[in-house]
Amino acid sequence: MKIYKCGNCGRYTLESICPKCSSPAADPKPAKFSPKDPYGKYRRLAKKGE
Repeated sequence: MKIYKCGNCGRYTLESICPKCSSPAADPKPAKFSPKDPYGKYRRLAKKGE
């Protein structure tokens, strides 16, 4: 089974359509890590709040 996250209401579900709001749900996996990430420095600075 796969777990999905609704893009509209943010609810997690096991169905491809959200049972609460009937909008399509997507796979909530993050993007793959790459050591050659050209924007990693900027994401880390944004996360720190600087």
